[in-house]
Amino acid sequence: MVKVKRSIAAIATCAIALALTAKAQDLASFEKRTTVKVLPNGLTLILCERPEAPVFSFYTLVDAGSADDPDGASGIAHMFEHMAFKGTTEIGTTDYPAEKIALAKVEIAYAAYDAEYRKRVGQNPEKLAQLLKAFQDAQAEAQKYVIPNQFSQIAEENGAVGINASTTEDSTQYFWSMPSNRLELWAYLESQRIAHPVEREFYKERNVVQEERRMRTDSSPVGRMVEQFLATAYVAHPYRRPGVGWESEISQVSATEATTFHEKYYVPANIVIAVVGDLKASETMPVLERYFAPIPAAPRPEPMTTVEPPQVAEKSVTIREATQPFYIEGYHRPDYLDPDDSAYDAISDIFSNGRTARLYRSLVRDQSIAAEAQGFSGFPGDKYPGLFAVYAVPLPGHTPEEMRASIHKELDRLKNEDVTDAELERFKTRSRADLLRGLADNEGLAHQLAEYQTRFGDWRELFNQLHKIDAVNKADIRRVANKIFTDSNRTSARIEFVPPQRKAPQASTPSKTETPGTAMLTAPPAQTTQTAGGTK
Repeated sequence: MVKVKRSIAAIATCAIALALTAKAQDLASFEKRTTVKVLPNGLTLILCERPEAPVFSFYTLVDAGSADDPDGASGIAHMFEHMAFKGTTEIGTTDYPAEKIALAKVEIAYAAYDAEYRKRVGQNPEKLAQLLKAFQDAQAEAQKYVIPNQFSQIAEENGAVGINASTTEDSTQYFWSMPSNRLELWAYLESQRIAHPVEREFYKERNVVQEERRMRTDSSPVGRMVEQFLATAYVAHPYRRPGVGWESEISQVSATEATTFHEKYYVPANIVIAVVGDLKASETMPVLERYFAPIPAAPRPEPMTTVEPPQVAEKSVTIREATQPFYIEGYHRPDYLDPDDSAYDAISDIFSNGRTARLYRSLVRDQSIAAEAQGFSGFPGDKYPGLFAVYAVPLPGHTPEEMRASIHKELDRLKNEDVTDAELERFKTRSRADLLRGLADNEGLAHQLAEYQTRFGDWRELFNQLHKIDAVNKADIRRVANKIFTDSNRTSARIEFVPPQRKAPQASTPSKTETPGTAMLTAPPAQTTQTAGGTK
């Protein structure tokens, strides 16, 4: 009884503290300091005045991510994110007119090499080697005009920190912070790389992306498992493809394709830029308009038409190799616009947010069968219908099947029993705290403003989320749990440990000489089993 009283008192104290903090960060306060301007070309600018320190942060959100990769060119959105730091027609080059001619020759040489390489019948190894050399020579010639890393160097020399970018399935974002007196320089840099990027060092950077895939996926058992998991959970929607791309497609994507992607998706109407910091709208907005308004207008990309069909049978993936066992399962759920979106957040929080959550207490603390256990909603994205996923890492002596059984036991509790008052209140308190923490710094606020403006057409929806969270009740949680946590809606994947096998010694054989580009050396794939109807 004492513990319960202390728990309630702690929640009440936290709620009071949050209320006091929120008073200075409520909607009315932000409305006074926030200006939204949609330029004639369609680009949306958001400016929030926050004069606490002489700095500002920006967040450029392009409403295109890996899910928008064209067929046959998976990974192109991520690839272009890398290229956005290579400079422009004015930055990163010693002589752009000459470089432009050299880069055109690179594309001609690559197209010739690629055409020969793709021949399934009649490929001429000697001709292929000649075309490869011509391509490499063209690259070397274009490289003579490059000033490496000049774009980022200019920003850093003027006080920029946290220079970064990311590509998700749903969008691509660029961000950093810098002194307020460098706003105009930033506006120049950002508008230039949106309007006039140059695909210099493309094939060099393509090698970097391939290595990134090798490290994160090909050399990682869990990475390979997750890739197979998504490819099994989805049969039609682009969420089934890896964000970094399939190796065969990354290795053949061209700078010409990257330019085409940019021309289609990096149009002003598809971009929101939020700027937060020690800036006055009356002085700053004209500067932003001067740099971003000249970017040519273009039609916004057409909406995606592919809809994932309902899953009608349980599906599973099993990888067997000498590595750490792992278990994950996912259930299809609607996108972020679904009226029950906050109920999914509640389930995720109560089920697996931290050491007080049900999943951790059951598998890690009480049963001591897992080193880690967690659930999360909106995987791999939430712009389109995604997955509610749950995973667990078995401790030595325990198996993925034990993880599965224990997870299902906890999911059944959500379906058959109401959550407690304390659990529901903790979720609502933590959600308020998370929202306020996201507004505490310039970068976090810029991120939130751009995200909500893009997803809902109005940044104010950020504050309306609290009302939706407060409206969630116990019946909502049970109803939603019963709707999605069904056998036929489940896809699972696991890694099962098998002892390593020693290979019998083989007699040495003469090595083979291969023409560059005609063969790709890869490690033998792990044993993978996919079945419909669940694990037997």
